[in-house]
Amino acid sequence: MDCERLGFWVGTWNVDSLTGRAGEVIEALSDRKVDTACIQETRAPGQRYKLFWMGGEERSDGVGTFVAEKWVDSLVSVGRHGKRALILRMVLDNGLLNVLMVYASHSEKPVEEKRVFGMKCSTW
Repeated sequence: MDCERLGFWVGTWNVDSLTGRAGEVIEALSDRKVDTACIQETRAPGQRYKLFWMGGEERSDGVGTFVAEKWVDSLVSVGRHGKRALILRMVLDNGLLNVLMVYASHSEKPVEEKRVFGMKCSTW
């Protein structure tokens, strides 16, 4: 699959939080013609983009992926794995594109928690 030929652009952005900033982020994605953007710690829905989000009730450690509206019908599945991982599967030009967004455990988390998380990631 030739995403460049299709004009399909994937980006990632560590925005930390979208509280009060959703419009700014969506405008930047639109200006840069990004079709799918993986971000962390968000719940805010967007204009011109559909947001898929997964996270904890405490509003931390979550992940989100914005997909441009023109590509939403290409989604075949959205897999949520705990509060820290999303896998979007899209059919583009007769090929399957997997977009994996993972928010890894913080450095201050216990070593065992990070080890278990890494083991889970290897099974997706």
